Amino acid sequence: MDKVSGRLTVFFEEPFWIGVFERISDGKLSVCKVTFGAEPKEYEVHDFILKNYCRLRFSPAVAAAVKEVGRNPKRLQREARRQMQNTAAGTKAQQALKLQQEQLKTERKTVKRERREAEKERRFELKQQKRKEKHRGR
Repeated sequence: MDKVSGRLTVFFEEPFWIGVFERISDGKLSVCKVTFGAEPKEYEVHDFILKNYCRLRFSPAVAAAVKEVGRNPKRLQREARRQMQNTAAGTKAQQALKLQQEQLKTERKTVKRERREAEKERRFELKQQKRKEKHRGR
């Protein structure tokens, strides 16, 4: 059976609070960045996850090493405290976010180019129609 793990890191990046969702499945890391705005409370983050997790757009998967996590509660507590002090997202997560950003950028470029071409074609057709009407003497 496939093992899927996830992690949410919330940190302050001037002037907003940012959440980075990391999802590891089949040894591949996918990341999604969410801007919260004001500092989110725990219950707000929980509600956000319940309502919007299925709509998040994760980055393309990047190969990542999967670590087995120990279940010692004191160790988990120490790790949580360390993660709270560490404000930066993991480098693999940053790479995945950068990859997603580049992908979205190329999508926007293609959509913008198609719109521009369609508008150009529409103007050309309109100009041709006006020329024909003038030629007919109308």
